[in-house]
Amino acid sequence: MVQSPPSSAASSASSSNRQNLDPVTRNALRYTVSAKEYELLHQYLVSRAPSVQKRALPPKKYEAIVESKHDASISTVRASLRVFITAYSGLKAWDVISRRLRPSPQNAKNASSKASHLRMSASLSLILLFHRLLHRFFLRLRASLLEPSARPFRRRNPRISLGLTSRYTPAVGAALSGLFLGVCPASQLRISVAIYAFSRSLEFAYNAAEEKGIWGKKGKPDWVGSWMLMPLACGQLLHAFVFDRECFPEGMGKFILNRSPEYIQHRPSTYPSDKTWPATFDIVDGLADISRLRWPSFVSPILFPAAKQHLPASISHLSPITAPAHPAITNTSCALLHPNDPSCMRTYVKYFIAAFPTTARFFTAIYAVFALLSYKSFLQNPMQQLNHLAARILRMSLFITGSIGTAWGTICLFATYLPRNTLATQRWFLSGLLGGLWAFVARRGQRSSFIYSARMSLDSFWKVGVKRGWWKGVKGGDVMLFAASLALIDALYETQPKAVRGAMIRKGMGVLRGEGWVDRTATQEEQGKSTSESVEKKEE
Repeated sequence: MVQSPPSSAASSASSSNRQNLDPVTRNALRYTVSAKEYELLHQYLVSRAPSVQKRALPPKKYEAIVESKHDASISTVRASLRVFITAYSGLKAWDVISRRLRPSPQNAKNASSKASHLRMSASLSLILLFHRLLHRFFLRLRASLLEPSARPFRRRNPRISLGLTSRYTPAVGAALSGLFLGVCPASQLRISVAIYAFSRSLEFAYNAAEEKGIWGKKGKPDWVGSWMLMPLACGQLLHAFVFDRECFPEGMGKFILNRSPEYIQHRPSTYPSDKTWPATFDIVDGLADISRLRWPSFVSPILFPAAKQHLPASISHLSPITAPAHPAITNTSCALLHPNDPSCMRTYVKYFIAAFPTTARFFTAIYAVFALLSYKSFLQNPMQQLNHLAARILRMSLFITGSIGTAWGTICLFATYLPRNTLATQRWFLSGLLGGLWAFVARRGQRSSFIYSARMSLDSFWKVGVKRGWWKGVKGGDVMLFAASLALIDALYETQPKAVRGAMIRKGMGVLRGEGWVDRTATQEEQGKSTSESVEKKEE
């Protein structure tokens, strides 16, 4: 009796299994759990509850049921569905937590937040779905056009063939999925995502240029680095903080004012409770009005009590601060910033004495939390890690204290030595620029912080330009910027994966392309080591 081969038996068994299930159930299984995932899940359940083995399908039988010719497309859809469910669940959980912390929400806000959660989750899942599909499509198209059978087409259409057969085509084509960011509601979050992608693409492009030897044989000078972004960023942010606060990050404004002792005058404990005292942001608005008034001289109420007007009308509400100011003060800005001390230099020194300890405590708490996350390195070499942590805290505290104090102190310097009409409002940018030079102290190991500040400055600068009519906002411009940035990152990851620094980012790009949670540079290094070892063995 002739037996059928095992392959035909397996195929007949798989076909019979598929026939036993209706198409809806089979597709539901395919798009829910893959065969490998089911095998791992089955092993886990059997190890915990052996009785499950009799009831659950064996992994091979499940694999035969969900077997398909389009496994790549199915896995892509499966991943996008999981991203949608995970993102929506996370947003809903955050919404519940925020409502618990902030009670009495409105029904209209709940409906709008639910719709925005759906759109944000859909945007993420669609970007992943179409990035994988487009990347695979352009890879296959490029491979088919490079075959000898496609030579007549390449001859007839040389320019189109040159574009479609480029090694950058799959990367750039897949980046068209970035246009699905437009599904996300137009909000500050979408703008922040676009600016983040743009800044990262420029950073990776710089890394690629550096790898190709942009600095020549001598290499990059020691003083060149990302800290050079801070003077321009601080200058722009300080100018926006004073004149265009709605275009300035609110949290940063509170951070600056809370760490400006000696310059921001708070309500004294002995001041009468029935009288009003200017708020901190009223003081900043008053400084903006003083700038627009071309830095008027201070008329002391103590020396000239009979004067008709001690302050201009637009800043008369600041008189509780300036009225008892020292008679030796000659500038209105100095009377507002440090009314109790006529010496600008002494105020600057007193500021450092008061601000540095509180700032150091703030960064000690932050860096201590990060140090706990890397406790293994501390256990291996505690003294070295402790010295490194203390140096980072001191450098960052000195940078923040110096930049804020210099920004305020140079305003007094300019008011004393510059003519009233010279750079009346632009001197705020110069003050921020000089304050940003303190970033040189913390130039090592703070690249992410400097680039984050540059992103905030770029966002603020764009909003200021739209507000003042320097340029018009482009509808969907943030979406186009995101797609272009994604194309650049994709192209760099294709040609120079080491330029895309950060193992997590490279693994994320692998997931986005459907390659899995894999670091391409690590795999390339492992392959290089294995090939070199095999060559050495052959030589031996």
